Amino acid sequence: MLQTGDTLGKIAGEKAGILKRGIPAFTVQQPEEAMCVLEDKASNLNVDLQVVPPLDVNLLNGQKLGLEGEHQYVNAGLAIALSFTWLKRTGHLELANQDHTDSLPEQFIKGLTAASFQGRAQIVPDQYVDSEKDGDLVFYLDGAHSPESMEICAKWFSGAVKGEHQSDKAKPQVSSSTHQLKKNIMQILLFNCMTVRDPELLLPQLMKTCASQDVYFKKALFAPNMSVYHKVGTHALPSAVPEADLSWQLTLQRVWDNTMQKDKGREAKQVNHVAEEMKDDTGKGGGSHESSSVVFPSLPLAIKWLRDTVRQNQSVRLQVLVTGSLHLVGDVLKLIRK
Repeated sequence: MLQTGDTLGKIAGEKAGILKRGIPAFTVQQPEEAMCVLEDKASNLNVDLQVVPPLDVNLLNGQKLGLEGEHQYVNAGLAIALSFTWLKRTGHLELANQDHTDSLPEQFIKGLTAASFQGRAQIVPDQYVDSEKDGDLVFYLDGAHSPESMEICAKWFSGAVKGEHQSDKAKPQVSSSTHQLKKNIMQILLFNCMTVRDPELLLPQLMKTCASQDVYFKKALFAPNMSVYHKVGTHALPSAVPEADLSWQLTLQRVWDNTMQKDKGREAKQVNHVAEEMKDDTGKGGGSHESSSVVFPSLPLAIKWLRDTVRQNQSVRLQVLVTGSLHLVGDVLKLIRK
């Protein structure tokens, strides 16, 4: 099922299909439209529907969640409630009867801090780039296909790149060699989404949220998902792929460019002297070295362009946000791993 509805109420109605008569259920705080639907479905099935609060960070005893993002504390609270209920139903009373409002079992803390979810708030430095002699290339991967999830993604990305910048500023410069000099840091977007999604809702939300954190994209790249056309390998990037229909990617590009034009004054202030280092020499797709976006006929070509850029410019660090379709995120993960 590609989509569960075009309103929160319809989506909640589909999600409520998991409810089973007489079986307890848990949710987190929802918008009123969605909560009313969930409560109505639960009432009809005699389901005890409980609203779970976010995890109190103090219960982690100074440790951090394994998953990045403030919203993960909401998910963690839900996971804890579900786990305690399962323990009770399966007779593990020594753990289930603990008061988890003041403390958590050691096993819970271990699980929460060790949890990982590939493609969600994941940071992957490109291992195919030699940072000792080339520029730096780092991928920030977080699938998002709704305005709400896109806002969360943008907040995470902005916080991550700003945190890295502050960390770099605090490091002493002990060498004058090229790879240890301060890098020109630029944020790049690599995006695609399914045609059932509305880019008019996704891309402006991403740009607005990042801009509110003083994070601006130097260029946006659009490419079709590789998994649509053939199986993605984990090593060499194929030199050629079947001809792809790029009409959707060109639509995404137009939405991005139009959004940029509406905010042209603010974006213009972010242009710096490394503009020429970001030129598009692919010869395919829309865009030029002066444009804010480019369409690539394939995902491998987009990644090749990113790698070529940092290999040709030792002073550049590209921070690439890969978002939108989870298929895109998965394809990129496969392509950048050795």
